[in-house]
Amino acid sequence: MRTEIGSGVAEETATPTPTPEPTATQVASACENVEFEGAQLTHCVADPAKHRISTALAAEGGTPFRSLKAFSQAVDGTNVVFAMNAGMYDGDGKPIGYYVEDSDRLKELNRADGPGNFHLKPNGVFFGSGGTWRVMSADDFYAQIGDRPEFGTQSGPMLVVGGKLHPEISHDGPSKATRNGVGVDAAGKAHFVIANTPLSFGVLARYFRDELNTPNALFLDGNVSALWNPASGRIDGGAPIGPLLVVTNKE
Repeated sequence: MRTEIGSGVAEETATPTPTPEPTATQVASACENVEFEGAQLTHCVADPAKHRISTALAAEGGTPFRSLKAFSQAVDGTNVVFAMNAGMYDGDGKPIGYYVEDSDRLKELNRADGPGNFHLKPNGVFFGSGGTWRVMSADDFYAQIGDRPEFGTQSGPMLVVGGKLHPEISHDGPSKATRNGVGVDAAGKAHFVIANTPLSFGVLARYFRDELNTPNALFLDGNVSALWNPASGRIDGGAPIGPLLVVTNKE
């Protein structure tokens, strides 16, 4: 049995959450259900012309939300387009890698070696300010980025690096989980993908490379992967999660 960092849940126990069908009265969704190489996925798009991206970790008083339900109950959700878990974390739900929220850096870049998916180099950072969003390897981020972004989260491994699959990712390995990830295309749109059926790293990475054409894509986590999509009424539960990525409408 193989356990992913931050999840505490063996991959064999992964149980995907079905997506409710939207009703006629609901607003158009930024997410759609797709199939790729036999895997069922939900693909959500953040458009810099229409949306903002931010990170969220804790409520007032500093206690991490630990679930999308708790987050939804703590915020005015009328402007939320969707939200997703945003990287790996420790036993208290706090990020183990670089984390910036509202331009405040709460955790420095983690370039240490270690076990597990997070340390399967290269790992990377998803970050941005305003309508400019990027995915970079941690080493490139360290070497090239001097200004602190408005939001940022580190996870690992990278799924796609410079248009190529991560060198340690096999074509379709035996490890299957309800994984999620994020990538940014040439037009600057951010693509968030979550598996609705367990899948390998290879399938998820190829979806970003071959279907979404994102030159860089970052794995966010597995088994604990969760999505809140208000337009469809979907709000995933399950194991406690850590930091969140939140996409909202521009006012």
